[in-house]
Amino acid sequence: MNPAWIPSDGRLVVVGTDTDVGKTVVSALLVQGLGASYWKPVQCGELELGGDSGRVAGLTGLRRGSTPPCVLPEAYRLAAPASPNQAARDEGISVDASRLELPAVEGPLVVETAGGLLVPLRDDLMQIEQIKRWELPVLLVARSGLGTLNHTLLSLEALAARTIPVLGLVLNGPLHPANRETLETVGKVPVLAELTPQQELNQQTLQRVWDHAKLGGTG
Repeated sequence: MNPAWIPSDGRLVVVGTDTDVGKTVVSALLVQGLGASYWKPVQCGELELGGDSGRVAGLTGLRRGSTPPCVLPEAYRLAAPASPNQAARDEGISVDASRLELPAVEGPLVVETAGGLLVPLRDDLMQIEQIKRWELPVLLVARSGLGTLNHTLLSLEALAARTIPVLGLVLNGPLHPANRETLETVGKVPVLAELTPQQELNQQTLQRVWDHAKLGGTG
């Protein structure tokens, strides 16, 4: 059985409070734990390394393709390691929202955003606006340590202002009980897991982290 906090259809969006906050690893955890497909609509930079889609495929063993569970092709693969509006402008294009419609794939789906909530996909289209259009709940990934309170509470405030449902928080980094307590009390959302640094990441590690973090607990 899936964890109680997972939507009944197993479809959700993973978004981070900041760059390099660990949302790709959290996405891989969910993809493997739920047997879900993975979709990164917009990839900026790291194309020669396969981007985040390549990393999730390597961590979970999923193949790229269209037969679920799988790693679905990106809508945009942009070369510049910049915000989508800037990376697209460098290539003389603009992100077309019609290409960002959810893929018609059966079963659970984990969608990972490019950057945080207020990252511009276009100058007139913010990431959070696209999330609102998807009508999927959000799992917010944040750092555990210094600085996380401001970033995370601002993100929660932005989501609440647009009535986007939040499943909860995942905190990445060394354990920080005081920050966890403050985020749950002030943010009024549960911390679903606290993920400490791992020396190595692979399918076996992901399974251990999934079980230890009780992300896979039944409801």
